Amino acid sequence: MTAAEREQRIRALLPLVRGIARRVHRMVPVADVDDLIGDGCVGLIRAVDAFDPARGVPLEHYARRVVLGAVLNGLRRMDPVSERARRTMRHAAAARRAQAQHDGTMPGFNALEQRSPAIAAARAEVHRRTAVSLDAKLPRGERMEIDRSNDPQSIVGARLERERMLAAIAGLASRERRIVMAHYFAEQRLRELVEPLGISPQRVSQLHLHALDRLRATLTATA
Repeated sequence: MTAAEREQRIRALLPLVRGIARRVHRMVPVADVDDLIGDGCVGLIRAVDAFDPARGVPLEHYARRVVLGAVLNGLRRMDPVSERARRTMRHAAAARRAQAQHDGTMPGFNALEQRSPAIAAARAEVHRRTAVSLDAKLPRGERMEIDRSNDPQSIVGARLERERMLAAIAGLASRERRIVMAHYFAEQRLRELVEPLGISPQRVSQLHLHALDRLRATLTATA
């Protein structure tokens, strides 16, 4: 294959890259479509260079799989949660569905975490990184909010919200309250609380997640 033929094949398949990138963007709007196209183009070049017509597969079909894989890999690099944690949660979700089909009721994550401590760690990572991550790009067309930090109404509202949060935290069990205060107010890592509390890292994660669930329920009920 000459250089001219290679370039011609790449140019001919560029609409395929754009189509795949736009479909993925519709499913994951926070991803930048231009970044997805860029990742797809890298996959397209790799597909054209590695294509072997002797295998009996059309170039377009082969390129479609390689381009989609490159685009998905680009999304994974943007994800603040590790692929290992995502994979663990996918396996946990599959295990829950299988058990639900067998028992007739959907089991909670606590039962799975008792059998597999890795699920507790993965669930904690997903909660922590997804909820507070500042890495995700704003969806197209969305604007940053105006800074109202000096607005008296905003200051009063923030103080009332803080008091409501503190009241909800005060209603937690002692160990849960200690974990929340240390992690979110003293900025201590969860693993730093293992020794002071005298419990395992998995138990710290479990108590942390249970505390968050209780806080969400309390704050929703008092909203």
